[in-house]
Amino acid sequence: MTGGARAPLGIGLVGCGGFAEFVLDAAAGLPGLRLAAVADPSAERAARLGARHGVPALASLDELLELGDVEAVLIATPPATHAEMAVTALRAGRHVFCEKPLATTAEDAAAVAAEARRTGRVLVVDHVLRYNPLLRAVRRLTERGLLGPARRFLFENDASDEDLGPDHWFWDRAHSGGIFVEHGVHFFDAARALLGSDPVSVRATAVRRPDGPVDMVSADVVHPDGVLASHLHSFTHAHRAERQLMRLDHGFAETRICGWIPVRAEVLAWTDEEGALAWERLPSLADALLSVDGFTRHGFERVTVEVERDAGSSVPARGRGEQRTVPHRVRAVLDLGGEPRKPYVYAQSVRAALADLVRAVHEGSVPQADAVSGLSAVAVAEAATVAADTGVAQPVPQIPLEAWS
Repeated sequence: MTGGARAPLGIGLVGCGGFAEFVLDAAAGLPGLRLAAVADPSAERAARLGARHGVPALASLDELLELGDVEAVLIATPPATHAEMAVTALRAGRHVFCEKPLATTAEDAAAVAAEARRTGRVLVVDHVLRYNPLLRAVRRLTERGLLGPARRFLFENDASDEDLGPDHWFWDRAHSGGIFVEHGVHFFDAARALLGSDPVSVRATAVRRPDGPVDMVSADVVHPDGVLASHLHSFTHAHRAERQLMRLDHGFAETRICGWIPVRAEVLAWTDEEGALAWERLPSLADALLSVDGFTRHGFERVTVEVERDAGSSVPARGRGEQRTVPHRVRAVLDLGGEPRKPYVYAQSVRAALADLVRAVHEGSVPQADAVSGLSAVAVAEAATVAADTGVAQPVPQIPLEAWS
C-alpha cells in the first residue's frame, strides 16, 4: 500500500445458491471489498460460482477460514445454520456479513451478538430495509420535524408462494424458524428503526392451510408510549399478484410506502405556513434526503411536493390531546423509479449494507444493521411465534448488552 491506501477487505462466501449469486453481483466492484473464495458442500455449485468470479471454490466454512486473505465471511446459507457459522467465523477473528435472520432463536442470536462483542469483530445483518433510501428519508423527515414521531406502524405483506413447493425448507420451522423468523425479521427491524424503540410485548395469530403448513401470520407488537406496530405476512399469491404496504401514522400526517423492496412513498400531511414552506423546499434537498452511503442512485429518482393552502379550517384541530393550527394540506411523493427499478433498488441496498461492513471495519463505526438489530428482530419474531402457538401475549425479552460479555 502507498499513500495511506487500504488493501481491499478480503471476503469469503459460504453458501453458493441463487441468493449468493445475487449478492455477489450486487457487490461487484464495490470499493474496499474483494471476493477471496467461495464455499459450498455441493462441489458443483461452488465450482460454478468460483469460476464465474475467478476465485477458489472450497467445500466448507472451515476451509474458508484456513485462508489468510479471508478477513470476513459472508453467510448465505439457510437460516438454521447462521448462528453456528457466525460464531465460528467470529471466533476465528473474522468479520461477518450474515443473511437474515441472524439466528432462528433469540438465545442463539444473543450468543452471536455476545461473540461479536467479545471479539471486537464487525457483524452486519442483511436487513436491507435499513439501507433503503425511502426508509432513510422518513427518518430524516422525522428528525427535521416535518413528520411527527410515528404513533402507529402497519405492514401488510401478500407475498408469493409460487416458488415454495410443499417440500421447500421455507415451510420447515426447524430450518427456517417459521414465517415470523425467516421473513418477519425484516419488518420487525424496520419498525424498530422507524419508531426508534425496542418492542415490549406481542400478540399473534397463525393460519394453517387445510392439511398444509402455516402460510399466514399476524402480530400486534406494542412499543413504549402506547405505539402499536401491526404486521401481517401471507405467502399465498402468484408473483404477479403480490402486494405490500407499509403505513405510518404520524398523527397529523401519514406515510405510505409500497413494496417489500420499497420504490415509492407518499406522505399526506396537514401543516401550518412554516411547515408548508419547509415542505415546498424539500425537492431541492432530494439528494441529501435520499442519500445512503454505498447506494448509487440511477438518476431518475424524484421528490415532488404539492401544497394546497387553506384546504382546511384555520380553527385549531386536536388529536390524541395534541392541538395544532394546520390549515394547509401537503402531498409529497418520493419515487425511486417505480416497479421496474425494484431489482436495482434491492441490489443497491445489499451493496450499501456491504459498504457499511467495510466502513465499520476500517473506521470503527457501528453498522446500521448490527448484531443488536439482528438480535432484537429475532427476539420479537420468536415471541410472536410463541404467542401464535399458545394464544397468549408474550413479553419481548430485553437483554442488556452488559450481560453478554
